[in-house]
Amino acid sequence: MPGDIDHVFLDIGGVLYDDRVYAEAWRRALRESGATFTDAAFDTEYAACRASQDRSFRVHLAKTFLGPEADVRNVGSRAARYWQYPPSALHADVVPTLTNLRDGGYRLGVIANQPSQIRAAMQRDGLVPFFEVWGVSDDLGLHKPDPALFRRTLELAGVDGARTVMVGDRLDYDMRPARAAGMRTVWLLRGEAPDDPTPEQLAEPDVAIEELQQLLDVLDELS
Repeated sequence: MPGDIDHVFLDIGGVLYDDRVYAEAWRRALRESGATFTDAAFDTEYAACRASQDRSFRVHLAKTFLGPEADVRNVGSRAARYWQYPPSALHADVVPTLTNLRDGGYRLGVIANQPSQIRAAMQRDGLVPFFEVWGVSDDLGLHKPDPALFRRTLELAGVDGARTVMVGDRLDYDMRPARAAGMRTVWLLRGEAPDDPTPEQLAEPDVAIEELQQLLDVLDELS
């Protein structure tokens, strides 16, 4: 049974679903908005965002490929039409890990920058029954990296941050604001995490893991 930590919150993109869906949505939206670039150039800038862990991907990409006056909101609206996770985007380790967490007595929730319709995809893939608390940005009107999204979700869960852990793939949008909200932090090194995180980056979260199925053992260590 859980120790001091009994609530686990997870990001959606990168943690539950393959975040290449998001990247491809933005690649397509930028071109529809008039940007001209090679796939290699886009991949380079996207990798730079992943490596830095200190900027909005959407703002950086829009201003890089459309100029400093780019209408980021408009491009984001275009990207939203393509930002839909097919069943094949669900990572294979998600359902087994969520099952083990639930069977281990943990209460689960999500904290994510996502449109409200993400719940339909998660229902389709059998994920909704695992989660008791939903900290979805479009539902609450709060967005990462604002720690207010994390604090509000903790309020909805009725739990103190010290009894929780946040699992995410970004330092700037997951680990740092979660820590500001009093949560423990587990950095999952996939999705929008760097391919080669620096020692300084690895020192920021409480723990860094390479595979989601490592989470249960890590929680035992943190509790």
